[in-house]
Amino acid sequence: MFVEKKEKQLGENFIKNGYSIHKITNKKDLEYINEKFVKFFEKELKVKIRNSQKFFNGIHEKLNIKNLNKIRLSLINNVTAQKKFRIAYYNVAREVLNSIVGNELAMQNAINLSIQLPNDRSSLLSMHADTWSGDSPFEVVVWLPLVNVSKTKSMYILPAKEYKFFEKKFLKLKNKSSTFLFNKIKKKVKWLNIKYGEFLIFNQSLPHGNIVNIETESRISL
Repeated sequence: MFVEKKEKQLGENFIKNGYSIHKITNKKDLEYINEKFVKFFEKELKVKIRNSQKFFNGIHEKLNIKNLNKIRLSLINNVTAQKKFRIAYYNVAREVLNSIVGNELAMQNAINLSIQLPNDRSSLLSMHADTWSGDSPFEVVVWLPLVNVSKTKSMYILPAKEYKFFEKKFLKLKNKSSTFLFNKIKKKVKWLNIKYGEFLIFNQSLPHGNIVNIETESRISL
């Protein structure tokens, strides 16, 4: 098997950190995804969106928290019904996935969606690892924000080197709450800074999650 130096380095960095952030080279696929969201919100909220980034960042001005989950589920159903959407989503990360995981892949049918408004406690994803609920340790997650994210507007992850230190402790504390576990590692987690036009790929065996978004902008991520 012939592996280029760049591909080898990608794999080594991924194993070392458990995650990596990359610029999207398939801009047309990103634009396709973004445009589907724009059209959905224009129809659903009866607005005209001239600047998608500005609108998505300020979507809390148009969305009521009580209706948020209904809108989110409707949007998931809308994009999942479009076969090309999954293809575009895969293409966004295709090159990196091929280097790190390979090109003989299975992909879940439904693409998950998170809309986290400022100070909204109803959209939290407590600290967890997907493998804790039975997912395969050989899966990876591609996380795509449709806005710039940082601090509490983003997500956190426990880097691989830190997880190795805590792994045995997690096994002993497996019956504790996610809040209890997060407090054990909160000084070690990494808050991720990701710009629109970039994506995150990470090892879902690593503890990750979010907390209340105390920033002034909203986050939409897939």
